[in-house]
Amino acid sequence: MTPLVRDPAPLPARPRSRPPGTGAASLALRPLLDGPRRPARVIAAFPAAVYAEVRGGPEPRVLAVVASDAARMPNAVVVPAPRRDRPFRGVREGADAVVGDGRVETAGFAVRVRREWDPAPVLGPLHPAALARGLRAVEAACGDAGMTGGGLAGHPDPELLAARCAAGDLAGAVEAAERIVGLGPGLTPSGDDILCGLLVALRLAGGAVRPDGRAVWLADWLGAAVTADAGTRTTALAATLLHCAAAGGAGAEAGAVLRCAAGAEPPGPAVRRLLAVGHTSGTDLAHGLLAGCRAAVALTGPRWMNRAG
Repeated sequence: MTPLVRDPAPLPARPRSRPPGTGAASLALRPLLDGPRRPARVIAAFPAAVYAEVRGGPEPRVLAVVASDAARMPNAVVVPAPRRDRPFRGVREGADAVVGDGRVETAGFAVRVRREWDPAPVLGPLHPAALARGLRAVEAACGDAGMTGGGLAGHPDPELLAARCAAGDLAGAVEAAERIVGLGPGLTPSGDDILCGLLVALRLAGGAVRPDGRAVWLADWLGAAVTADAGTRTTALAATLLHCAAAGGAGAEAGAVLRCAAGAEPPGPAVRRLLAVGHTSGTDLAHGLLAGCRAAVALTGPRWMNRAG
């Protein structure tokens, strides 16, 4: 589990390290980065990414500062340096940090945001038949890439969740979803990765087919349910990612697969990039994306055409 940030101490002094580099921040981070400087804590540090948590306040509370060739989460600030340059070599887990005023700073590292990127890919308008064709192509690419069952292989609830969503059954979907929140090891448990993929696909693919349709309605209520107490049920990073997904924020790799489902490009390369993310995170995200796209197709059938919820 991600360690909790202790009560914040006074703001640390600005780091006496090299001048700040520049970065491109997800639009989801605007409330956090545009605000005043606030104390944070480095909750994890890796060669390709650093994660910092700001205590209190609205989500997103965790931001990721990532190398240019790292997986790009929807809460990421991307710096123009590949991991081989070791841009975060001076950062240590548990270190104090400062976030705000357009900057992220900690001992040995500082970045100033100069540009922004949108974590919600534009997919529509999209005909249901076109989404169905794109979905079949993505499913075939997943099979060709040898996609496995992911971190919750054999667990009944991901499959039940997918079925309840495809049936438009909110109560059943919420019950299944709540049983997998926080389920699995690591900074982003498998259950949360599946839910993130599902939520962004329901909102973005479903919205591309029908903006006021059942899939978007389901994303609204299911997202509200799984984020209501995510801060106490899963890791801090996973809770932030669930909030991002509920708002339609997808990581770059997940967004690319959704664009393939919308017919924008052949899915093979995008699927392989997604499946390479993390130990099982990419696979779990892919399962969620497929479930959400299948539900978006199913919920545009004759039964739902004259129902908005």
